[in-house]
Amino acid sequence: MAIRIGDLAPDFTARTTHGTIRFHEWIGDQWAVLFSHPKDFTPVCTTELGYLAGLEPEFARRNCRIIGLSVDPVEDHERWASDIEDTQGHAVGYPLIGDDDLAVAKLYDMIHPNALGGKGRTALDNMTVRSVFVIGPDKRVKLILTYPMTTGRNFDEVLRCLDSMQLTAAHQVATPANWNDGGEVIIVPAVSDEEARDKFPDGWRTLRPYLRMAPQPDRD
Repeated sequence: MAIRIGDLAPDFTARTTHGTIRFHEWIGDQWAVLFSHPKDFTPVCTTELGYLAGLEPEFARRNCRIIGLSVDPVEDHERWASDIEDTQGHAVGYPLIGDDDLAVAKLYDMIHPNALGGKGRTALDNMTVRSVFVIGPDKRVKLILTYPMTTGRNFDEVLRCLDSMQLTAAHQVATPANWNDGGEVIIVPAVSDEEARDKFPDGWRTLRPYLRMAPQPDRD
């Protein structure tokens, strides 16, 4: 069953490098990033896990937890962790889900429902298991990204999206193309000019009646 933005993120119980977790319980009242990998000991994924390990404090500062998934057993993840630290310079502190039976990959519609798990599978067999899901404290999916195997993911962009989603969840604004934290925002059309005067006392620029640019509100 396809998962779309706004859907309730499927809950599951799984073994991880931090022990067994129940996903919704593990998220608690925080945001969460779930990102998946087709195989342990693969080159692009090694760089991704290491880079995200270095960014983990930035996500934590935004009340967001990180959890990875790879279609291999937890024991393989634990051996892979030393390679990641040695080559990327950052130790992986977040949990990694062992999904060698493909249960979570299927639950999140990342792989064909008839696919079989097991040691014989290659990264190419699992090439679609390269997704990023950002999930809100309400346990609903806020963002979905899926990458090809040969393209390393841009986790600075995931962080930028998280900033946008947290800001727009707290204020009646949207963020324009290439927005970064601190930049101008768009007053959503549902807010009348009269309401906007109260919400944006410093004023705004009207480019079109439907396109009003304002200074970014303070982050809550």
